Amino acid sequence: MTQTVVITGANRGIGLALARLYQSRGDRVFAACRQTSPGLDDIGVEVIKGIDVTREDSLQALQKALRGVTIDLLINNAGILNNEKLGDLDVEAIRRQFEVNALAPLRITERLAPQMPAGSRLALVTSRMGSLADNTSGGAYGYRMSKAALNMAGRCLAHDLKERGIAVAILHPGMVSTEMIGGRGDISPAEAAARLADRIDTLGLGNTGTFWHANGEVLPW
Repeated sequence: MTQTVVITGANRGIGLALARLYQSRGDRVFAACRQTSPGLDDIGVEVIKGIDVTREDSLQALQKALRGVTIDLLINNAGILNNEKLGDLDVEAIRRQFEVNALAPLRITERLAPQMPAGSRLALVTSRMGSLADNTSGGAYGYRMSKAALNMAGRCLAHDLKERGIAVAILHPGMVSTEMIGGRGDISPAEAAARLADRIDTLGLGNTGTFWHANGEVLPW
């Protein structure tokens, strides 16, 4: 059955691969991004550009562009990564990561959830680097802390949205070869998108709020 999908950070990497995948399934895809890209323009989705997920005016513009649209799947994918180390902390960079990685998905969800009917799904693209139990190396303070905060937001949203019939997935895509990590990775964005979609396809109120690796493994908090 055709569904309407909204994806943030859709101009490159995992977001672009997700937009391409859902478009190929025949879904109606709205791709939100700060700046579009040739790859995004070529796949024929509905692009909402000029969206900085940290700015109030951008969030208002996103709402306006989606006014009257029933959303079956919202994928909060936009994110940034810096690699701060103890002794060389960039507090502004850490703050920016919190704004993009943790607060923006919560703010977007709050605005768009009224357009999501019972049976719809919310996916948060997070990272196992936000797991306390899985942290064996330290460093990357802003990214780790912001993704841990996103994971907590996901758990809260799972509880708060359950009564509306909306299920929430908290998803680690794997080590993906994207520009954000300099092309290093074990899998391609297309493979990551396919795995993420598999997890989303199995999402329901019975497993809402679960922290998944895209390969199907349940991750520790």
